[in-house]
Amino acid sequence: MEANKSMVKLVAFLIILVSSCFQSLTAQDLEIEVSDGLNVLQVDYQGVTKESWPELLGTPAKFAKQIIQKENPKLTNVETLLNGSAFTEDLRCNRVRLFVNLLDIVVQTPKVG
Repeated sequence: MEANKSMVKLVAFLIILVSSCFQSLTAQDLEIEVSDGLNVLQVDYQGVTKESWPELLGTPAKFAKQIIQKENPKLTNVETLLNGSAFTEDLRCNRVRLFVNLLDIVVQTPKVG
């Protein structure tokens, strides 16, 4: 009976792990095709800065970090966290958290806070 419960937990964990990998593999393939010609539009409006980056979903964390720092240089703390890991809930105006999967692909919309 104990062995069956352990086996069910293991199978459930493996299904979640495998499904998250397949979703991001397709996003990673799309990013590779598009990123070669990607230009960042820079518009200068006094006091207005970008606070979220939905277009970075499915991109590698290293690429996302570069784009975020280029578009908003005031963000001095861009940190990468494994999706589902524990983190503090304090708000900081100089921080963006990149939630990634095991393949280091962004799986949540990055935003300031």
